[in-house]
Amino acid sequence: MKVHLKQIPPQGLHLEGEEDCAIRELESEGIRCAGPLRYDIDLGVASGGLWANGSLSQPVELRCVSCLEKFTYEVRVPAFAVHLELGGPETVDLTPFVREDILLNLPGHPHCDRDGSRICTGKQVENAQQDTNQKSDWSALDQLKLKR
Repeated sequence: MKVHLKQIPPQGLHLEGEEDCAIRELESEGIRCAGPLRYDIDLGVASGGLWANGSLSQPVELRCVSCLEKFTYEVRVPAFAVHLELGGPETVDLTPFVREDILLNLPGHPHCDRDGSRICTGKQVENAQQDTNQKSDWSALDQLKLKR
């Protein structure tokens, strides 16, 4: 997302739209873009610096850590904010800052049932295994005889 500084009026500029995915390099990690990056950003130049704030939204395809099925997750950055000192080119690229905020808002342990729209089959299996393990664990403790 490149911004030409001479196109920003003194009262600021509002940008809203879509761009190609900013995190394509993560496909080797199992994270794939599932749509375009949507942005709603206000820009301005003041005191020798460029400021930008707004919101970002990037749909991505992730793999659930419980059931290993792929699912779509919407990475939302509701408070995107950048301040850069100007001292060089007339064009500023915001893509590295957008990429960083999207990466910071990715879930560390993605679960397909996070939003409640589906039931994770992996968690059902985990719960069933825990129930059977708990019964056998307690039965071993019940047989324990302690001397007092």
